[in-house]
Amino acid sequence: MKKAVIQTGGKQYVVTEGETIKVELLHTDEKNVTFEPLLVIDGDKVQVGAPSVAKASVVAEVVDADVQADKVTSIRYKAKKRVHTVKGHRQHQTILKITSIA
Repeated sequence: MKKAVIQTGGKQYVVTEGETIKVELLHTDEKNVTFEPLLVIDGDKVQVGAPSVAKASVVAEVVDADVQADKVTSIRYKAKKRVHTVKGHRQHQTILKITSIA
């Protein structure tokens, strides 16, 4: 089973073929997205890139382009001061399905 480490949106993800992941919003109209892997694991063979592995690529299919994540709330409260605010935020995400690691 091949595994790879890709970087997108300032985060790194360990992916395998056929896996579905949620990443930060990608501004693209294309149906397929290509990433340069930072690390590729193929059984006992490990390739580490500096900064990325040469002649390797990870191809992903865009399943859904703009999905919102669960709401994250932040609360500010000061006792006896009449200060109480609640703010919410939903991050935009893209759902990708990894099709191939080559």
